[in-house]
Amino acid sequence: MARPSDEFVLAWNSLVGVAEGYGWRTIPIMAAGPCVLSAGRRFPGNEEALLAGFSSASVATAEKLPEGQGFNVERVDPHNDGKTWLALTRRSSGSVELFLAMVCDVSGALDAAAGADEARLLRVFLGRVRAWQEFMRKGAQALSPEAEIGLVGELTLLATIIEAGVPAELAIESWVGPLDGIQDFELGTGAIEVKATLSSAGFPARIGSLEQLDDAVRQPLFVAGARLRQTAGGQNLPDFVGALRVSIAGDAEAERMFAERLLAAGYFDAHADRYPRRFDLAGTRMIEVGQGFPRLTPGAVPAGVLKATYEIDLDKARGESVGLEVALKRMGAL
Repeated sequence: MARPSDEFVLAWNSLVGVAEGYGWRTIPIMAAGPCVLSAGRRFPGNEEALLAGFSSASVATAEKLPEGQGFNVERVDPHNDGKTWLALTRRSSGSVELFLAMVCDVSGALDAAAGADEARLLRVFLGRVRAWQEFMRKGAQALSPEAEIGLVGELTLLATIIEAGVPAELAIESWVGPLDGIQDFELGTGAIEVKATLSSAGFPARIGSLEQLDDAVRQPLFVAGARLRQTAGGQNLPDFVGALRVSIAGDAEAERMFAERLLAAGYFDAHADRYPRRFDLAGTRMIEVGQGFPRLTPGAVPAGVLKATYEIDLDKARGESVGLEVALKRMGAL
């Protein structure tokens, strides 16, 4: 759960204009276990920041720190106290409101993991900030209608994978679509690409690259098709999210990863009222991508073709629907 914003707003307001020249001015706030936290401003720019200090954990010099359109993360030494300090700082062009939401969320993630050691808390901090980095890269706006349907399809499959017996933490870790994975899920030796549609005539599925349906790297590769129907009595996107949160409640690591994946996928709880559409699942298909499947791959296009996006009709794809459990066993995930 995100921290209340009051402590940050009060701290930042108390630091406005208190210094001239260069350097940090900070106010300690409630720690997250062994992770020391401060609200601060860096001068002369006067930008708001959240500083996280670690006594025994460090970041490798070669590790690239997250950086978004409205913020940056950097190694700092505000107190010369020997700690590893990371500063999450708003850029002058960044939205104050969105940055505040980010700081509250990151602090809440640290609170949820407060019982862990410092090394773990450091990874939680960086992981949550990287999820925000992806969210902001995608525009920090509510999902488009097409992306909304796509996310409902992915969440539906994720819930089914967990119900089939794959541990929640492993299932959520396999959901790599929000992290720009080539396919949406990487399980065992194989992968699953999810396509969702509201169409009742045919099953149009947009393929985003030559690599998306290429099984040269991960085998077997399946396409999961989810046909949705918009109804007044169905579930909206926040309902699908909420149901999954209930199913993994109590598994702290699964909850943390799910929150990060949702954010990286472009879903932000503050936008929940922008998804009024309700859906029922009208049918599913799980088809293995193999010989005769309609696809373009790097090895099956004329020389000189480097990139392509295209659309197929999944209803016309050869092959019977094998069912999720069979697919998971074929991939070695069950």
